[in-house]
Amino acid sequence: MLTVAVTGATGAQGGATARSLLAAGHRVRALTRRPDSPAADALRALGADVRFADFDDRSSLDAALAGADSLFAVTAFEGGVEGEVRQGTALVDAAAAARLGHVVLTSVAHADRDTGVPHYESKRTIEQHLRASGTPWTVIGPAAFMDNYTGGWTADGLRGGTFAWPMPADRPLALISARDIGAFAALALQRREDFAGLRVDIASDERTPGEMTDILASALGRPVTYEEVPLAYVRTRSTDLAAMFSYFTTSGLDVDVTGLRRDFPEVGWHDFAGWARAQDWTAILTPGPTRETAHH
Repeated sequence: MLTVAVTGATGAQGGATARSLLAAGHRVRALTRRPDSPAADALRALGADVRFADFDDRSSLDAALAGADSLFAVTAFEGGVEGEVRQGTALVDAAAAARLGHVVLTSVAHADRDTGVPHYESKRTIEQHLRASGTPWTVIGPAAFMDNYTGGWTADGLRGGTFAWPMPADRPLALISARDIGAFAALALQRREDFAGLRVDIASDERTPGEMTDILASALGRPVTYEEVPLAYVRTRSTDLAAMFSYFTTSGLDVDVTGLRRDFPEVGWHDFAGWARAQDWTAILTPGPTRETAHH
């Protein structure tokens, strides 16, 4: 039985990892800046030990990691490149000081390449710092989040019967659900000797926006048309996201979906259709307070 500290435990990836580890009988320390949040209460109810931790408060990290075997590390781009690198570096340094036996860092697919995407570059810097830290490491690089299609401009478009996305209709995109990221991270944490020193890009499906439109229409039970959002429009909102979609369209996210399904069947990979069918679209498409979505 492992004691695993999980950062971002009240978020999508950390929450999924914590749940997978708890289901497998491990001890989970759920690290969060908001131990009194409903998401933290939900983890407590599942048996997690919820602890306060703030990336910008080193003493809180040291206390939260003391005596743990391993760490699931996720960093956020909220503070831009500089903020993410600062927080990720602090987390890696705290893990090294605590002499943890294994750190599984979730980054992003292709972050080890020259993408020119700001929130990929910040993760690349953190990956390099982790490799140099002397702590046994594994890096997982998730492809585009299926879960982002339940919020933001996608949900706004779907309410009006359009799937609006900044890519050509026929350009394939590698996709993954947060649940599968958590299951893969938990697998890596439980099989330390097999995964130490590996960097693995992960995805569970690959679909074009045209195919996604048909799948979403089927899940919603009503017609949906595809609308390509101009990159110039995205650029007015976020140069970071515009750079990412430009990369998706030109280079693409090349991930070996078939190989992953063959080599790691225990993850229980979800394809986009299965994921879409499992969503509560009535609740998602009911206008309410702005729904928060993860970044990539």
